[in-house]
Amino acid sequence: MTPKTVADLARFGQSPREEIPIRPDPAKVLSGAPDQTAWNYFTDGTGQFSAGIWEGRPGRWRVSYTESELCHLLSGIVLLRDEGGGEAVFRAGDTFVVPAGFTGSWEVVETARKLYAIFEPTSA
Repeated sequence: MTPKTVADLARFGQSPREEIPIRPDPAKVLSGAPDQTAWNYFTDGTGQFSAGIWEGRPGRWRVSYTESELCHLLSGIVLLRDEGGGEAVFRAGDTFVVPAGFTGSWEVVETARKLYAIFEPTSA
């Protein structure tokens, strides 16, 4: 592994490496216009781990996670529903992990902003 220095640290809020506009596949949108933006501040050399800030507008869409994602909600309200009808509401200040294999829907009830850290395992 190549040695890293303080120059390699990812400082959130300072010059993200990439800004990514996101719009779920229209076939997955259940309601609203869930336009989103991610500011990715770090991706490791394997492409399996990334971290940054995400913001989404109100709307609901189907999700099927192949990655595990740590979320810390900075503002807004989101609601996750699983396929069995279970649901969880998260508000500003809440921290949670969406595990790989979760399927259901993600709803932004009130414009939301979160810190994220994602790990996507490689396929065997």
